[in-house]
Amino acid sequence: MNKLYSDINTQLQGLIAGEDDWICNLANTAALLWQYLPEINWAGFYLSKGDELVLGPFQGKPACTRIALGRGVCGTAAAQQEPQLVHDVHAFPGHIACDTASMSEVVVPMIKDGKVIGVLDVDAPVKSRFTQVDITGLQAVVEQLLASDSCPRVA
Repeated sequence: MNKLYSDINTQLQGLIAGEDDWICNLANTAALLWQYLPEINWAGFYLSKGDELVLGPFQGKPACTRIALGRGVCGTAAAQQEPQLVHDVHAFPGHIACDTASMSEVVVPMIKDGKVIGVLDVDAPVKSRFTQVDITGLQAVVEQLLASDSCPRVA
């Protein structure tokens, strides 16, 4: 993992240590990513509720409130249970344009006990902003959240 994401994960560890509220920890994580990641215009979470993802804590402009599983970049990441790295969102079939300024996106599903409990979504106003380094770094962020005492139990 590169130094930027190593620093982010060190900061995150301090932020979530001892906090048992999931939403609180997601909110601080979104703010941390917003503060540290250069050239982004949105960072946040969508949480699984039935057959859709519902907007959770985030930093950036107002966003789409509900996304069907399998729809858009977030819904695709959740349905496939695989990270999505999109260099040009306008070329992604079925992209949902919550912010027309967004040009690239990376989404990492949050999977606990084989079930998607949400996704971490980060958008950028430039094409090809994200790389495999971002996926690896954001997966480490998600893993830390999933390992925390605040992570909800899966039924």
